[in-house]
Amino acid sequence: MKNSTRKTDQLTIITSHTNADFDAVGSMLAAQKLYPGSLVVFPGFHEKSMKNFFVSTMAYLFNMADYRKIDPDSIGRLILVDTKQPSRIGELENLLKRPGLEIHVYDHHPRLDDDIKADFEIHSQTGANVSLLVELIKKKNIPVTPDEATVMCLGIYEDTGAFTYPSTTEKDFEAAAFLRAKGASLTTISDLTAKEMDPQQISLLNDMFRSATNYNINGREVVVTSVSTEDYIHDLAFLVQKMLRIENLNAVFAIALMKNKIYVAARSRVPEIDVGAVVRELGGGGHSFAAAATIRNKTLAQVENRIADLLKKHVKSSQHAADIMSTPAITVQSTITCREARQLLSRYNVNALLVLGPTGEGSCLTGFITRQVIEKALYHDLGGLPISEYMTTEFATTGPEADISEIQEKIIESKQRILPVMEAGRVIGAITRTDLLNTLIYRDRQKQTVRAKDPQEETRRPRTKNVAGHLRERLNEDILELLKRIGTAADTYGYPAYVVGGFVRDLFLYRHNEDIDIVIEGNGIEFARAFARMEGARINAYEKFGTAVVIFPDGFKIDVASARMEYYKFPAALPTVEMSSIKLDLFRRDFTINTLAICLNRDKFGRLIDFFGGMRDLKEKAIRILHNLSFVEDPTRVFRAIRFEQRFGFTIGKLTAGLIENAVKMNFFKRLSGRRVFSELCHILKEENPIPAIIRLEDFDLLKVIDPSIKANDRLSNMLDSARGVLAWYDLLYMENEHRKWVIYFLVMISHADREKACKICRRLELAPKYEKIFVHEREEAEHCLYRLGQQLPAKNSELYEMLSGFRTELLLYMMAATGREEIRKAISFYVTDLKDVKISVRGRDLKQMGLTPSPLFGRILRRLLHEKLDGKIETRQQELELAKKLAEGGQ
Repeated sequence: MKNSTRKTDQLTIITSHTNADFDAVGSMLAAQKLYPGSLVVFPGFHEKSMKNFFVSTMAYLFNMADYRKIDPDSIGRLILVDTKQPSRIGELENLLKRPGLEIHVYDHHPRLDDDIKADFEIHSQTGANVSLLVELIKKKNIPVTPDEATVMCLGIYEDTGAFTYPSTTEKDFEAAAFLRAKGASLTTISDLTAKEMDPQQISLLNDMFRSATNYNINGREVVVTSVSTEDYIHDLAFLVQKMLRIENLNAVFAIALMKNKIYVAARSRVPEIDVGAVVRELGGGGHSFAAAATIRNKTLAQVENRIADLLKKHVKSSQHAADIMSTPAITVQSTITCREARQLLSRYNVNALLVLGPTGEGSCLTGFITRQVIEKALYHDLGGLPISEYMTTEFATTGPEADISEIQEKIIESKQRILPVMEAGRVIGAITRTDLLNTLIYRDRQKQTVRAKDPQEETRRPRTKNVAGHLRERLNEDILELLKRIGTAADTYGYPAYVVGGFVRDLFLYRHNEDIDIVIEGNGIEFARAFARMEGARINAYEKFGTAVVIFPDGFKIDVASARMEYYKFPAALPTVEMSSIKLDLFRRDFTINTLAICLNRDKFGRLIDFFGGMRDLKEKAIRILHNLSFVEDPTRVFRAIRFEQRFGFTIGKLTAGLIENAVKMNFFKRLSGRRVFSELCHILKEENPIPAIIRLEDFDLLKVIDPSIKANDRLSNMLDSARGVLAWYDLLYMENEHRKWVIYFLVMISHADREKACKICRRLELAPKYEKIFVHEREEAEHCLYRLGQQLPAKNSELYEMLSGFRTELLLYMMAATGREEIRKAISFYVTDLKDVKISVRGRDLKQMGLTPSPLFGRILRRLLHEKLDGKIETRQQELELAKKLAEGGQ
């Protein structure tokens, strides 16, 4: 506490605001712990139930005093908790005029111009005021009894709505945890906070619902309700909170005439609606999320009109043009033909184009043209004429800071399909009617419990959420700091930066993934080069696709790309790439669960952006494509759909499954190169357990895309299961030899094929010669070896070694999976575990020291030594040398 010069015999008084609630009472008790010997002056209780509880159970905890019996001149210090407004401390307000009075304030309400000027103040906007004082008690190690902890914790639970109000902070949780550890009774807290409505309250709540009026202010809906009753009904704020939750509203202002006074209680769930700012102008107080006022000498109508006017002043616009526009805007030169314009409308999947002057400069916007006009021009055989002949040249524009009402007026009332967004005379974006309508109905969408019928809408307002805490929880410190440095570097260059794709998806699936994909709204390669210089890293750039890989000194890599869009000139073609925005970049992706992005810029770090319902589909465990032509444009997405479905235990959505069946029926796969098909198959075979995905390929009749001869029959299923078992056995050995699991599974898949068929499959899939050698020639040798083993198992270890030593690990494991005889499988496993790595210590130099000249004899001697060691006839180096000398002397 602050050093005080007051006389030691002067009193310290603690008080709070009139109509004290549990937070105020808990704060006064906490202050009493911080100021031993102080007196507590109660300014009055908020409701009858709290007063009864206090009188019956809490009074003994307080060193209470009646202010009217205290000589004001004897008071040297005033401690104010949960308020700093002079009008809210009742008769103690007169004490503020006393010269020399030392004032200490502990408050969590927003600062106001007429706040009491304090000598010492602690202020922080926590959910509950008592949390501030508990933090001090904890730091000073002041003892707290269970009853004291219960009273203070009760204040936290009430003022945070049991930690559900938006104003709740980390400090509230920490304070409650500390008090719980000190013995706070949750049973008592539950009994007092779990309020039940009496008949009068139920009747009043029904009246509030019936008289509710909706106000749409700057794109936010606010409900104002006015009621009257002859009797005073306590706890109006409780009823307002009930109404807010039942109707899932943004904000509620309740105006209640009780006897001869008007009471206002307000609650908000969104930061754009600051109810505290509104209510303070009515003479009340509170926070941005909760506030109350008592008003005299006004009518209900006057108060409601006043609130309506104040809402226009204090409700912030939740959306501006810059928030909902598409950027960069799709523009064309005025000289292109109507026929060319139609191709562009189809390519970009839009209904209107902004038209620039002949030079195409962004500062020369001359008009816009719609799909409807283009189609009519083509119908009248005018496709060869320039669009400048038929474009709309009288149009409105807006700036990036325009609010929703201005945008609505210009688009709807002016009947303008597309609204250019201009800054410094240049086009920086465009807002369509669809963008506007999606924004206007966004709140209703959030309230819907039934999913939309068409989840693959082209444009929508993104759902956003702050997930910075989730990043801190899930990521190690090195990765988290790397993402922050990327955001800081992007700020330097003025680029929005996002981490996207599988990395974000797996964050919410609680799966480890350090494959980081960064998207830059701007020149991604330029950013990657600059960031690499800052980090002392190197870079590989791919100019054609606007992508780069940043490689750090320790070998860690991140992928960086410019936000881009893709279009396909014909089904199954490779995409043509153009620069774009994050929205269009995400729209080009395969499935909704892969369209999530997290902003990395400092001012928005950790902001999740979800344009296409990715979080919903993660929750529903569904694989859904973004638009109905997705598999037409890129049929390889079918393989990825099946891979993700099986990897995550999800289900392919009904519409998506139907579109897969359509792609198979239309045979869009015939244009795919073998290399692309094999690449997707490899990804499937590299999964931890690829068997369900292989069976699922058969469900959709997709194995024929690899080769019509491959069938998921009982034979293949049994061999695949056997291969998985063999691989599991081998992994448990922790052998140093690396092996490629996908090679073994593919060997199993083509095990039915003869030499000619296997060659045909390899060439159809465009496999490299080294792989064709494995799948054709080496497989054939392995199967011949299996046949010989089936005829007669070798009697000696050396004979088994000679039969198997020429095969790579993948072929050995394939042989174990392919054989149907347990004794053969055991023989091969014995070779792998006991024989394969047997070595002799004698080398050629040892033979030279014996006087031998290098010749084919060296090889025969060393081979004989190895065989003798394999068969257990020699064990030590000395025995090897003796046998080698004997063989050398005998010329064997």
